[in-house]
Amino acid sequence: MIYYIIKVVISATLIVAISEVSKKSSLIGGILASVPLLSVLGMIWLYIDTGSNQKIAQFSTSVFWLVIPSLSLFIVLPLLLKMKMSFYVALPISLVVMVIFYYLMIFILTKVGIKL
Repeated sequence: MIYYIIKVVISATLIVAISEVSKKSSLIGGILASVPLLSVLGMIWLYIDTGSNQKIAQFSTSVFWLVIPSLSLFIVLPLLLKMKMSFYVALPISLVVMVIFYYLMIFILTKVGIKL
């Protein structure tokens, strides 16, 4: 139980830290957010939990392929905001577009024989 609490505290602390830094500098906040901290933490927690290099390799491959559709969020959201759409409307629309791109990516990868 203590292990899970430590995982949550470390993960949450990073998210809050990035949010706070972003208030002062969007550049530094963007740099910190773009570093795959959650993926790296996920790999660390996965390795500690399983000790499996194979699972880490599979996880890393999945993250690689799924980063591509996630980029749609960072294209659609600013476009909608520049069109003067409310943040609270633009964000869910952007998230739906991103989910659609995830499904498309998984479908395409499956068709070309890449298993995630």
